Amino acid sequence: MKSKKILVWFRNDLRLHDNEMLAEAIAKSDHILPVYFFDPRYFDQEQVTRSGVIQGRFLIESVVALRRAMQKLQGDVLIINGKPEDHITELVERFEIGEVYHHREVAPAETQVSANVEDLLWKVKVNLKHFIGHTLYNKEDLPFPIKDIPDVFTQFKKKTERDAIVKPCIDRPEQINFVEVEDWGGVPTLADLFHAPDLIEDGGLVGMIGGEDAGLEHLVEILKPGSSIYMKPAAKAAERQGYNSHLSAWLSLGCLSPRQVYWSVRKAEEQFGANPNFNHILLGLLWRDYYRFMFKKHGAGYLQDAQLKLELDAQDEQELAFSEWKSGKTGHAMIDSLMVELNQTGYLPHTSRMLVATFLIHVLKINWMKGAAYFEERLIDYTTASNWGNWACIAEGSKNIKSKNSFDVDKQLKLLEN
Repeated sequence: MKSKKILVWFRNDLRLHDNEMLAEAIAKSDHILPVYFFDPRYFDQEQVTRSGVIQGRFLIESVVALRRAMQKLQGDVLIINGKPEDHITELVERFEIGEVYHHREVAPAETQVSANVEDLLWKVKVNLKHFIGHTLYNKEDLPFPIKDIPDVFTQFKKKTERDAIVKPCIDRPEQINFVEVEDWGGVPTLADLFHAPDLIEDGGLVGMIGGEDAGLEHLVEILKPGSSIYMKPAAKAAERQGYNSHLSAWLSLGCLSPRQVYWSVRKAEEQFGANPNFNHILLGLLWRDYYRFMFKKHGAGYLQDAQLKLELDAQDEQELAFSEWKSGKTGHAMIDSLMVELNQTGYLPHTSRMLVATFLIHVLKINWMKGAAYFEERLIDYTTASNWGNWACIAEGSKNIKSKNSFDVDKQLKLLEN
């Protein structure tokens, strides 16, 4: 009898723990073929920026960590430098694959890639099975179908926390049968990705290394007694920044499961008591879910006042102001220091992001979508739904504007004045 082989297409799900797609592929196949595509469409080869390099390095580290985890199980991850559409059918035919598993994304560009691959696989009579593994709550466990999810965050939060459950994490596999592969391919360097042989690799957040093990270790460290999560900051500092867990980069690439974060926080809560910073982390997970489900429900239509594909006006008289904002040369000390931090590290705490966005939209009066697109280029923890959803909320362009939790522009402007 012919064995069943499943190709597991990794995207933003670079982990072994709590990975439903991987667990089901192992359970329903005789052998699996893990694959990762370094898609050239995601690397700007015309203008290599410091923050772009930081993004690329974190991704490379995360893929290498996944490979090492698979190698410990006597396997590997097949590395392809190219577009999935250009290679998927050849891989299916060469390795006699019976089915392809992957995680579905919500951004238009990524969903189009999935659709393209699905069409190609259909022609060779191979099914592409979709999984949704980026959220705290599974969509089938929500107290409403996707089409009926409340557009107001406070309503979504109340009903979800009351009527839905967070499932336990799926165990990390202890054994995997891999398809035999002669050459698993090499992970590209940053110079390879950006076609820049003289690329200098520096900058980034100290101690932030990509990969599942690094993310899990960081999660354990921040929840240990004596860490900053248990310290109460000064009132003014708390108002400006809030608690910053630095988990978002690992969450964005799926090195950490949202459920793993949730249950780790709940365990710490049981051991050490209630903590407002615990609530801050859990609220952040809910907001991530909310924006993803909003994109799932509305698509790009979730953003009411423009399309995701920007057409920048070359004659825009505000272009100079936008350029000064990007480079941290507005003349506003706080905004400039934060933009320099973003450009040098690829990261800003959430409250800092709200401040620079408020300044761009409500002080400089510049189209918010330009700012959202700039963040997309710069953030090490970039995710489409959260980034564009947050910017739309600040600009009062999202369907969430009627929420009692809607963005308080006046409050942010006062912080800018202090």
